[in-house]
Amino acid sequence: MKPHLSPAVAAGSLLFLSGALAFDGNGALPAGIEAQTSQCLDNLAAILAKHGLGPADIVKTTVWLTARSDFAGFNKAYAGWFGDWAPARSTTIAGLVIDGALVEIEAVARLKERT
Repeated sequence: MKPHLSPAVAAGSLLFLSGALAFDGNGALPAGIEAQTSQCLDNLAAILAKHGLGPADIVKTTVWLTARSDFAGFNKAYAGWFGDWAPARSTTIAGLVIDGALVEIEAVARLKERT
């Protein structure tokens, strides 16, 4: 069954992005926390691009990891993907709905002012 959600919803000057899992273009989950983290972020970037935004517009992320032991690998991939930009972030350990998913990331981005 397809999840009942919107990939992103604008509210005022913010864009709220639903949690992204690491499904690639073929619907498969890559192996390992670093690959899954990068794919989650790439999936969020694709949604941002549809709204004329990019990673630097993300102001807050919320992250769910299935294993505390994955934190270092997650953080390495996350930091590498964002580079010098460091949005606010919350990270928690929790079970995820999809078997094999190691990480889920949701984001809040600022919308660009229309001129």
